[in-house]
Amino acid sequence: MSPSRSKFHPLATAALLCASTAWAQSTPQTVVVTGNPLGRDSLAQPASVLSGAGLSVRRAGTLGETLDGLPGVAASGFGPNSSRPVIRGLDGDRVRLLDNGGASVDASSLSFDHAAATDPLVTERIEVLRGPAALLYGGSATGGVVNSIDNRIPRAPATGLSGRAELRLGGAAAERSGAAVLEGGAGRWAWHADVFGRRANDLRVPRYTPVEDGTELDPTERVRNSASRSSGGAVGGGWVSDRGYLGASVETSRNRYGVTVEPDVFIRMQRDRLALAGEWRALPGPLTQITAQASHTRYQHEEVEGSGAVGTTFKSSGDDLRLQARHAPLGPLTGVVGLQTENMDFSALGEEAFVPGTRTRSAALFALEEMNAGPAVLGFGARLERVRVASEGDAPDATELRFGAATERRYSPRSAALSARVGGDQGWQASVSAGHTERAPAYYELYADGVHIATAAYERGDPTLPVERSRHAELGLGWTSGPHHVKASLFSTRFSRFISLDATGVDIVVPGEAGEPDSLVPEYAFRAVRARLQGFEFDGRTRVMGAAGAGLALDLTAGLDGVHGDNLDSGEPLPRLAPLRLRAGVEAQGAGWRLGLGVRHDARQRRVPATDTATPGHTRVDLWASGDLPLGNQTTWFAKLANLGDTLAYNAATIATMRGLSPAAGRALTVGLRARF
Repeated sequence: MSPSRSKFHPLATAALLCASTAWAQSTPQTVVVTGNPLGRDSLAQPASVLSGAGLSVRRAGTLGETLDGLPGVAASGFGPNSSRPVIRGLDGDRVRLLDNGGASVDASSLSFDHAAATDPLVTERIEVLRGPAALLYGGSATGGVVNSIDNRIPRAPATGLSGRAELRLGGAAAERSGAAVLEGGAGRWAWHADVFGRRANDLRVPRYTPVEDGTELDPTERVRNSASRSSGGAVGGGWVSDRGYLGASVETSRNRYGVTVEPDVFIRMQRDRLALAGEWRALPGPLTQITAQASHTRYQHEEVEGSGAVGTTFKSSGDDLRLQARHAPLGPLTGVVGLQTENMDFSALGEEAFVPGTRTRSAALFALEEMNAGPAVLGFGARLERVRVASEGDAPDATELRFGAATERRYSPRSAALSARVGGDQGWQASVSAGHTERAPAYYELYADGVHIATAAYERGDPTLPVERSRHAELGLGWTSGPHHVKASLFSTRFSRFISLDATGVDIVVPGEAGEPDSLVPEYAFRAVRARLQGFEFDGRTRVMGAAGAGLALDLTAGLDGVHGDNLDSGEPLPRLAPLRLRAGVEAQGAGWRLGLGVRHDARQRRVPATDTATPGHTRVDLWASGDLPLGNQTTWFAKLANLGDTLAYNAATIATMRGLSPAAGRALTVGLRARF
């Protein structure tokens, strides 16, 4: 199938939007601390924040589904249990997942059917940085950063005992979930403890005909083998004061979920993590603030077959260390310098081990600086890395030789960025940024050699791959006045080397098991190609009636975003890009209650490579409400009726082998209680 021509051009569309009077949905104006150590608008980084009631309404079983629909953010969606964020058309090792600013070690970037280890149920706040954030977090943040924040290491003094709890019931998977947090302290000491659990049935969807390997199955209203259960908890504590903190936490999580593409297989996942963190502020001398954090994570992921036998076991062990210091002003300059190191050991044992055991080591130095230049604030930064990726090759007792002898690659990625911004918190603001980002290839891009069941393909890495290189530019314009605000941005990223997984046109013979006939699977190879991504984001809010806390207040919201990507070597569109998306809504609030209605339209995605098919467009309507209960404490109820019209919807950002098996959830009601004391 040849790709259809696009019916919109991002730059032209965004220019029209900037001249229009439409308003768009936005997140609260909250300071983002993760990607902006110099301030909220440092390096002109577009950002979204979810916390409080806004997070409770959006909270879902996966991180990707929770964030899907934020400006520029989609979800990969390999069934309802495996979904990573996709930012501005980039996913996998180009979107960095963090836990409290530290590395989140799992195997979710290796394969679409591997769930991210972060569970949104106990997360207090999620920050999403859109666009390259490689200066702080390396080349794996080329697309952006998602940081999940909790209070497992206390950062502020606590007195007495406090806590919160949340209970959720319903939804399209008949979910039963809950979380509880207890915190306390005395004097200079504070502690934290939390626990969470979730159970869900097979996802209910509008009646559809599943398509597997091009064959239509019997119509159904359930996504097969999509039930799940998860649990976990953490304890932490430490010393706190008004000038800093020092503490530690230990956490564990377990997840068991079905793999829709394989009806008799489920995944058993566990992660254990030890984290240390500290900060010292208002220091005398050249360094006024020092922040340090470190973590050690052990991750295991078993793919269990219907007989109960473990087919493949994936293991990762990772350590990360980050030191960041803010220096005293040097004339007009203020800024931070930092050091970051990461180590990860990966192994895969079993019949689906298409990647050998590997070791990845990286170390980096970075600096970000700002200076006032009349009405403008100028920002600039740089990062230097050293990355070593080693393969252990074939095991000595291997019966099938695929990975060859042990080998190693070394890389020296370099990244830099410039920015300028004018305006303040109220009135007009404008920003411009440009930068150069480099990313070392991931271990599987270098050394994969085998059948990958999730992609239904034989994936072949290339150990000669160079660093991935890109240049980006972005323009931003915004206006804020009290409860009214609007923001628009245009972005363009051009890759001189984009590591892409492309079909070679060769079919590989795969021997059958237990007397079954041999099969043919297409070969896909990782290659460095030229590519371009460009797009826009537009969002905001306006109040048309009243004021919050003083009678009825009524807000209107709307938003529009789109991304256009091309493989410049092949002339085809890049795969798995979200289509043009339109959002509109109305929110009302009064004394102790809130009510909202939202409409989201995803256009038909016609721009696909020859190996994919177009994804139909769809429109979904959601209703939600929340209110306070007269129980003498901070107890609220909330309810959400999702997909009011029971619309059948497919996700264009999902890999083609899964898209026809797992549409979006059907009409469903979720209710819950949230309490604080």
